[in-house]
Amino acid sequence: MFKSHRILRLLCSLLLLGVLSACQQDSASLIRFGLSTAPVNLDPRYATDAESGRINRLVYRALVDFDTQLRPIPVLAHWVTLSPTQYRFTLKPEPQAFHDGTPLDSADVYSTFASILDPATASPHRGSLKQIQSMDIIDEMTLDFHLEKPNLLFPALLAVGILPQEKIAAQHPFNRYPIGSGPFRFVHWEAAKPLRLERLRDAQHIEFVPVKDPVVRVLKLLRGELDMLQSNLSAELMTWLQPREDVKIETLQGSNFVYLGFNLEDEFTGQHKLRQAVAYALNRQVIIQRLLGDAATPASALLPPTHWAGHPNLPLYPYEPETARALLADLGISREHPVRLVFKTSNNPISIRQATVIQHQLKQVGLDVELRSYDWGTFYSDIKAGHFQLFSLSWVGIKTPDVFRYIFHSDAIPPQGANRGRFRDPQADHFIEQAEQADTLAAQAEAYRALQARLLDRLPYVPLWYKDQVLVTRPRIAGYTLRADGNYDALTQVFLTSKTSP
Repeated sequence: MFKSHRILRLLCSLLLLGVLSACQQDSASLIRFGLSTAPVNLDPRYATDAESGRINRLVYRALVDFDTQLRPIPVLAHWVTLSPTQYRFTLKPEPQAFHDGTPLDSADVYSTFASILDPATASPHRGSLKQIQSMDIIDEMTLDFHLEKPNLLFPALLAVGILPQEKIAAQHPFNRYPIGSGPFRFVHWEAAKPLRLERLRDAQHIEFVPVKDPVVRVLKLLRGELDMLQSNLSAELMTWLQPREDVKIETLQGSNFVYLGFNLEDEFTGQHKLRQAVAYALNRQVIIQRLLGDAATPASALLPPTHWAGHPNLPLYPYEPETARALLADLGISREHPVRLVFKTSNNPISIRQATVIQHQLKQVGLDVELRSYDWGTFYSDIKAGHFQLFSLSWVGIKTPDVFRYIFHSDAIPPQGANRGRFRDPQADHFIEQAEQADTLAAQAEAYRALQARLLDRLPYVPLWYKDQVLVTRPRIAGYTLRADGNYDALTQVFLTSKTSP
């Protein structure tokens, strides 16, 4: 019975693939999505950058996802709690298959998480999943997870794309040739060709075209070389586009968190007073108004205050350059006796402009900052390796507060996690562990709020703002709905109309 059920699912999957492969995609019906940066890694075991994460959601499916209140909900599987440390996941009864036609079963789920947990894999997601003590395959549809300790939000940690077991064993290069079970399948991604995906339900092709310069990106949209742009546009460009009738513009208040990060092992940026001085020296409101066109909200923490575990009463660091100068004076630093810091950023033009303004504001209080911009791959590699003093990045798509362990716990130094600044603080570790041991969501929220207050005090990051989401499309694009986290999930519904530019 086990074997016949698997064969039936395989035949259904191959039949579906055969029908779809017979569909030819006319170039006029291709949807071209302009990106500011290309994805780095299409293997969900390794992907940590925003673009990779957003695209991987289209190619792969996970056991769980999140509802509008950011609570975990079933995708591939339902679950029950057998004990505080044992969860049973059962795959949904409808046939599930990977894009190569291989049926998806509990062995694939087991292999995906076993691979992440294997230290030899060096997955950056291992740190948040180390609490998995063991896994048991009950049958082809059922898998048990045994935890080292209770965790109310454990299912939320399993929002990782599932990979086929046989391809994992064969060391298939998922990073460039992904094979998932999501609503889109991989078509190609080559040096001369942008990443292209095909939507399974109707064979609609979508191409992701990286265009670093936002001006060029907008011009390509106006010329019809691109159909859609999402965010990463300057205030000037948005002002210029607003009155045009040949584009459509939508905005939505966002939740993606932008911050300044420090290397706490550095002799200068490791000093608390210096980080405080940076926080007081920044005029965030000027940057938001003049560079972002008011399309952002000042931030005090990684989680927005509206999140169920957010802190509604954290203060914003005020713009107080005199306080910054006084703090630096205590360290022997002034405009006459400056300290030279290196601020690394990507070579994205908007990132460079923001970094330039930050550089100017810091110089006013006695910090001599040298900007160094790199291509995204080099920049991101340096940040993960800890080769920096000061940098700016964003956290996107944060759903649950479990991420605090991954980002700030002392055990989460790369490659075990994303504590890239090498922040080690026993009090912060205590709050993280206290939250994990809580037996109610209310108690968890209380511990996470205490943690966020501690982080604002110690400043491993200087919080900057939450970016709004902005969508600019040609008139022929319809059906796309912005999400606060910036994910591209609405590409499952986007379609072409008969409208053309006037």
